[in-house]
Order: sequence, then C-alpha cells, then structure tokens
Amino acid sequence: MGLMNAGPLAVRAVRCYLTAFTTPKSWLSTKASQLGGKNILLMGPPGAGKTTVGKIVAHRLGLPAIDVDDDVLEMTWKMPVAAKLASIGGERFLEEEGLALCNFSTSGCVVSLTGSNPLHAAAMQHVKESGLVVYLDVDSEDIVDRLAGMKVNRIVGQEAGVPMRDILLHRKRFYEKWVDVRVLCGKGETVEEVAEKVLKAVTRYQNHSGESYMSTRSDGGESSNQRTYFSDVVIEGLATDGGLYVPKNGFPNMDAREWRRLVDMSYPERALILLEKCIHPSDVSASDLREMIFKAYGCNFSSEKVAPVRHLMNNQYLLELFHGPTASFKDLALQLMPQLFAHCLPPVCNHLILVATSGDTGSAVLSGFSGLAGAERHRTGVLVFFPEEGVSEIQKLQMTSYGEGNVRAVSVASDFDFCQRSIKRMFGESGLTGHLAVEYGTVLSTANSINWARLLPQVVYHCSSYLDLCRDGVIKFGEPIDVCIPTGNFGNAMSAVYAKQMGVPIRRVICASNHNRIISDFITTGEYDLRGRPLIPSLSPAIDILKSSNLERFIHQVSHGDGHLVRELFSRLDGQQHFQVPEPLLSRMQQEVQAGWCSEDDCLAAVRSVHAQTGYVMDTHTAVAKVVADRLQDGSCPVVICSTAHYGKFAPAVFKALQIQNIPEDPVEQLRTLAATATGPDIHRDMMKQLLESSRRGHTVCEAEYSVLVEEVEAMIQDSFLKVM
Repeated sequence: MGLMNAGPLAVRAVRCYLTAFTTPKSWLSTKASQLGGKNILLMGPPGAGKTTVGKIVAHRLGLPAIDVDDDVLEMTWKMPVAAKLASIGGERFLEEEGLALCNFSTSGCVVSLTGSNPLHAAAMQHVKESGLVVYLDVDSEDIVDRLAGMKVNRIVGQEAGVPMRDILLHRKRFYEKWVDVRVLCGKGETVEEVAEKVLKAVTRYQNHSGESYMSTRSDGGESSNQRTYFSDVVIEGLATDGGLYVPKNGFPNMDAREWRRLVDMSYPERALILLEKCIHPSDVSASDLREMIFKAYGCNFSSEKVAPVRHLMNNQYLLELFHGPTASFKDLALQLMPQLFAHCLPPVCNHLILVATSGDTGSAVLSGFSGLAGAERHRTGVLVFFPEEGVSEIQKLQMTSYGEGNVRAVSVASDFDFCQRSIKRMFGESGLTGHLAVEYGTVLSTANSINWARLLPQVVYHCSSYLDLCRDGVIKFGEPIDVCIPTGNFGNAMSAVYAKQMGVPIRRVICASNHNRIISDFITTGEYDLRGRPLIPSLSPAIDILKSSNLERFIHQVSHGDGHLVRELFSRLDGQQHFQVPEPLLSRMQQEVQAGWCSEDDCLAAVRSVHAQTGYVMDTHTAVAKVVADRLQDGSCPVVICSTAHYGKFAPAVFKALQIQNIPEDPVEQLRTLAATATGPDIHRDMMKQLLESSRRGHTVCEAEYSVLVEEVEAMIQDSFLKVM
C-alpha cells in the first residue's frame, strides 16, 4: 500500500511519525476501533493479500490502513524493501526489519504486517500487545501462483535451491505461534471474500458471550450474568440441573472450499483448525490449543496418521481408532481432554475426576491424566470405577496397573450402569459435594463422554475419515458417506451427528448394538424402557450399557432445543424407568440415525469371515458394527465402520471366533499368538509394553453399595491431596 492510496488521516499520521522517529508516537484513529482502540494486525505469507484485504477491512470499519512494507520500512530506510534486502542479505534484513517494527507504535488501525515479521520474536511481541493478530491462512497453491504472477521467485529467508513450498511450510509454525484468530481461506477465494471473513473473525473474537453453553434441560433463557463458557463446562462436567452441556448456538458450519483445504493436512493440523472453530480463543488461545493438540497426537500414537482409514471390502472402510496408548478410540479424546482440563482449572481448589467405565474409558482416562505434570498433577486426581465382571482381562490389567500418584481404578461387584448411576448421584447430592469442598477443598468433575471436552475431540476423527477418503480418491468432496458405529453410551454416534452439522456430508449415522440393544430398540420404536430389563454381559463389553447418557444430547438436538421436553423425558426415566417420545420427534430421529443389533454368534462369525477373506482381525465391537452395516447399509455410497479397539484387548473372544485351540494363559502370549495369524492390524506397541511391565498384583473389589463408593472417593481425596498439602 502506498501513501497515495491511504486515507488522509493515515498520511498525516505517517508524516508525523517520521518527523519524530527518534521519539515514536502512536498513530491514533479519530474513530473508535471495533476492539476498543486496539489494532487489527493482518499476518500471513507473501502473496496472502494482506495489503489489499487490509484496505477493504479498514474501509468497512472506517479506520486507517497501514502497510508495514510501504508505510514503515520504506519510509524508515528511505529505499525500497527489495533494495534493502539486496544490499544487506536475508539474515541481517530480518534484524533490521524487526528493529523498525519495535520502534513502531499505533492504535485503532488495520495494520498489514510483512510476511517475515513473525520470524522476529521481539517485534511480534511488541505489535501483538497493541491488538489482535489475524492470520490469513491462504492455500499454498494460491500463494505460489500469485507470487509467480508478481514475478517473485524468492522470499526473505529462502536459500538458493529451497522450493517456495518448503519455505512457506517452514513459516507456518511462526504464524501459528503468534495468531489470535485464524481466517481459513478456501482455494480461489477473492480478497473481498477474505475481507468478509476477517470481519466475521474479529466480531467472533469480541463476542465471547455468543459461544456460551446451556443444559439440555434448560429453556435457553439464561440471563447475561449466568452465561456458561467452554472453560466452565470442561471443569463442571455435568450441568447443575442434571442435564448435559451443549453449545447454545450449535456448531460452526464450514463451506466446501474450507473443507478442501483440510484434505491434504495431517490429523493434528485438521484437529487444530476444527477445534479453533469450536473453542473460543478467550477460553483457550490459538497458540495454547496448538501446543496441546500436537502433544496429544504425536509419538504417543503408533500410527503417524493417528486415525487411518483402511479399505476392508467392497464399499466398506475401517476407521482405525485404536492406535493410541491404550488401544482404544477413547484415546483420541483423552490424550487431549486432560490438557484442556488443566488449562481451564481455576486457581483455587483441588479437582477429583470421577469416571464410570465399561472398559476402554478407564485406561484411557488414567493414561491421559497421569501425563499431567507440575501443579496440575498435584491438584488433579482421577478415580475410575469399573464392573469386576464387565471388562476383559487385559482391560482390567491396564486399569489396575495405575495404583500410585494422581490416578487410581477401583473394581465394583456390579455392572457399568450401577457405577455410572452412583457417580451421577454423587454429583447431585449437595450435602456430599459441599462436605468435600469444605473439608478437603475438593470439587468433583467427570471425564465420561457426558463431559463436553470428552465429546468434542471425537468430532475430529469423523471429519478426518471423510477427508481421507477424499484424499485417496474414493470420493469427491460433497459426495455422501454413511458411518456405522458400535455404541452403548451414544457419545461416539453423537460426535458423528455433530460432524455432519459442521458440514461433513454424512448421509446416515448407523448405530450398532449387541444383544443389550437398548439404542436399537429406542431408535426403532421411540420407546426407552428399562423396566425389568437386565444387562446381559457380552463379548463386546464396552457397549454393555442400558442407560445411554448422550441420547439426551441427541433428543435435545432433534427436538430443536426443547429443554422442557428433555427434562420431562429423563425425569420420567429416572423415576419410572421408561419414556416414549412423540411420533413427530421419532420421525426426525430416524431421519438422522439408523440402528440395528447383532447376536453373539453373528459377532463371532463376522470376525471369522473377515479374517478368512482378508487376513484382517477385527475386535468384537468392530464386528458388531460390521454385521449391522451389512444389514442396514445399501452400498450406494461408502460406509465408514468405526473400529473402536484393537483386537488384542478382547483376545479370548477373538480366539473363540477364529476357533483357535490351546489358548495361552498369559495375556502377552495371547497377543503374540493372535498377531501371528493376522495380516493386520499390527500388534499394538504400547499395550504390549504396558502388559509386559504390569505386575499381576491383586486389586480390591468393592461391594455394590453407594456408600462404599463414597468412602472410596473420600479415601482417594485424602491420599491424593492431603499428603501433598
């Protein structure tokens, strides 16, 4: 941007600034900035359109537009930027550029930074304090094309022989270090469209209240001083009225051009962009979120792809969700959720996370929270309750291997529903929670899928599986897929519904149940009936659940946020063990979700059949989904089957399915034997390591009495927090 194109106020301000360069003064706008006098700082690579977009944004807001290249550097150096670069070289140029920016001050303006400003830490720290840094994240192909059109073949810091794409990739981490708000630009978007996105991004940044949360049982009429934000729901877990938290204004929707930008990205990169759109930067800054995500999805996963998609047969694909440290899909959420929890933790009180598990959640929560360090670890404890006879031997060994520090698992002589019901009762008893707060300075929270921060990261892998199919040429963006999910608590299925709301073309979410088929019966009939219905143990124990907590979120969504109806239905379920949804609501439910179930014999037959045809070994939960997909999916589009656990976690059942005799007693030998029969997936690295290191120590089995579980909670608090104090 040259001065001839600037507004008169900006011209006067520049001249005034240059006259008194040795004593810098602020550029002051006579009009109030959207950010209360702060600047809007546009950041991005050369060719991103920062100058042109800056002019448009400034004009729309009635603010001065300043271009660092033209209005600061060239007027400071009294020569063109290109000449300065040629005369002193790239490394010294960055220092000179940074020094000039450190001596620059302004307020209430739209400032277009240079592409290399973010490489100078002191300069960026200086300007960041003056306003909001907006990152124009433009497609690299667009950048390369624009620079070629401008006859630019090298940029600052690019050595001879280094491709432009490589230097752009190198710079990206610097942009993501300093960003406050990302503007994701679709390929081929015009500067006017980008400018409009910038304005929306600035408005979103200002409007934290627009991304508040509500209970599924509320009427949505909270007053302004009662708003609940992401940082609140992460810590609270369950709403005070017994409902589950959901975003008051739903999920953000991305357009097709934005989705296409994600196709060639890695899983952590996709997760970062998607979660930035779902978590307001006032709750978790973009830079903090990036650090958490890249830690959550790094070398702790045995696959570089984190959640790879594998072709199974015909039009069926497996989304392998078991490459995390505990070999379960729960790792995709629970390697991230503890970091979010620790970040949002208020400065006072200790927090005890209570978890009920039917298997996989337990070890995943214990793994995730045991990874915390420092003060967060000392102020956060985890207590897991699991049914003694309701999990596999390997799952039990995984959980009971955590016996020290801030995490612990306790076995209960009952089923999952009793464990979950007891925890919800603890949260609902003000006498108990008040006693723990006053006596021990401890607040209860949860990491089950009723906690929003547990559910939200799961949305990412449903989005990622679709993008993988696009990347591999199976589909073109916009073409539909179905998703089939083995589910008991409906959390995984609900996250697929939310992915669809964000813009992923999921035609139908198919829920797969075992013989405990409560979800299948409910979706088919609209009747939720627990009267006289026993929980029957199965070969797929992670979905042995009768009270599906996340169905509450689903009913809230399809009823268009009717909190009164949700409250009435689930109060009736608690009191009478039964409810029936109205016919119009059932119809809307069935438009979103299909459901089916399979017998134990069908489950085993599916494991055996797939192995015989492909050499691939599925776990029993994946097999349940395979059977239901075969029955309900018509083959007219691809179906992604969620493979929620590694087969090794359920080795005895897999041996039975494959009709292998002389099964080793030692769990480690069981895994090695199964791996020898499979062409895929590989033996699970971290699970094998944990079992090899785990001692076969005994563990206590608690009686199935609520008061006994309360005693365990109090004992855990005393052991975890009083000793530290």
